[in-house]
Amino acid sequence: MSGDEFRVLVVDDDPDMLSILERVIHAEGMRAETVADGDTALVRALAAPPDLILLDVLLPGLDGFALCERLKAEPATAMVPIVLVTALEDHDSRVRGIRAGADDFLSKPVRREELLARVQTLRRLHETRRELESRRLAAEVERKESLRRAFERYLSPRLAERIIADLAEEGTPFQRGPQRVSVVALFADLRGFTRLTERTQVDSVVGLLNEYFAVVTEAAYRQEGTIFSMAGDNLLVGFNVPFPQADAPARAWRAAHDMARSVAPVLARWTERGGLATGVGFGMASGDAIFGNVGSPHYMNYTIIGDAVNIAARLVDMAQPGELLLSGDVISALGETGARSRGRLALRGRGEPVDVFAVTL
Repeated sequence: MSGDEFRVLVVDDDPDMLSILERVIHAEGMRAETVADGDTALVRALAAPPDLILLDVLLPGLDGFALCERLKAEPATAMVPIVLVTALEDHDSRVRGIRAGADDFLSKPVRREELLARVQTLRRLHETRRELESRRLAAEVERKESLRRAFERYLSPRLAERIIADLAEEGTPFQRGPQRVSVVALFADLRGFTRLTERTQVDSVVGLLNEYFAVVTEAAYRQEGTIFSMAGDNLLVGFNVPFPQADAPARAWRAAHDMARSVAPVLARWTERGGLATGVGFGMASGDAIFGNVGSPHYMNYTIIGDAVNIAARLVDMAQPGELLLSGDVISALGETGARSRGRLALRGRGEPVDVFAVTL
């Protein structure tokens, strides 16, 4: 049988009636499955929901009313049309059938023309519902894909998938209000890029930046960092945000090293083209920060604000090409790294000096 064939479950304890209904349904190119009692019909319908049920009222075991109620209460069969086939013509029986969830009625003895009219009408209704459901599912898939594409501008694909999975239950971190959390902020900033652009055509500058950002963001994503800013040739990545990461300092450390390795071939090609050496400096710090949507009703930016971000920004300004400067808090969390101390340094905008360590990447 074709997988798209319209399936009708016929439930009646009268063998002659089953035979008649089965022949009529087969003659119309539909598939008829016959059952003689209510209990078996319930099991059959739940195991493989049909497209339509013709249901006698007076049955062994569950009667037609009770079976109809059970099927309409089950998610798998709630939308399956049910036609009650009955010799009961009194008003109370009709009302009881409607309350049980019946979609239509056929009176015994069944007339062939009336049966076909009911079945064809419900078949068209069923196919319309199925088409609408198919369109709804397709729209839902497209909506999630659009969200995934938007989230992947900030997050690694794995974190984007997590947000999509949690979307219906919890909303997304992008929808929540500002939150305070301990973060590790990592900045990466190109050195010598301004001089390179002076020798490069304007339309080529964008291509160079895209080439640079492509490799450094992929390195950040491999450690499940969140991209918060791309300003000029400067990149800000956050860890332990928006989802907790117990090993956030280690992830940021690995991301910085991965960025330096990944960008080296790109910078070598630039040097060949422009004749000027370029490099990337890195700054990393940890501490409390606030993250969330910040801005006006006309423009919003999803970002992190706090002391860790400010310190990391000052450190990246001081870093030489190929150098990573880290705050003492990050070094304490990482343990032994081989980083050399640069002492306690006064940073612009801070009252207290900061322990600074340096690593050549």
